[in-house]
Amino acid sequence: METWLGWISSLILLATLCGQVYRQWRADSVEGVSHWLFFGQISASSGFVIYSSLIGNYVFIVTNSLILLTAVTGQIIFRYKSRRQ
Repeated sequence: METWLGWISSLILLATLCGQVYRQWRADSVEGVSHWLFFGQISASSGFVIYSSLIGNYVFIVTNSLILLTAVTGQIIFRYKSRRQ
C-alpha cells in the first residue's frame, strides 16, 4: 500500500513538472525564470538520485531521475530561448 501511495504521488508531481516545462517551451519569453532554479533543481535531484540508490528505494530512484530529466530539459529550453531574445 505504501509503495502505491509513493507511485501515485510521483505521478502527480511529474505531471505538474512536465506541464510547467511544456508551458515554458510554449512561452515567447523567459522573463521571470531564473537559471538558478534549474541549477538548484539539477543539483538537488542528482543528490536525491544518489541517496535513493544508496537506500534502495525504487520509487524515489525513478521519481528523482525523472525530476532530474525535467530540470535538464527546462535548462535546455531556458538557454535556447535566452539566446533567441
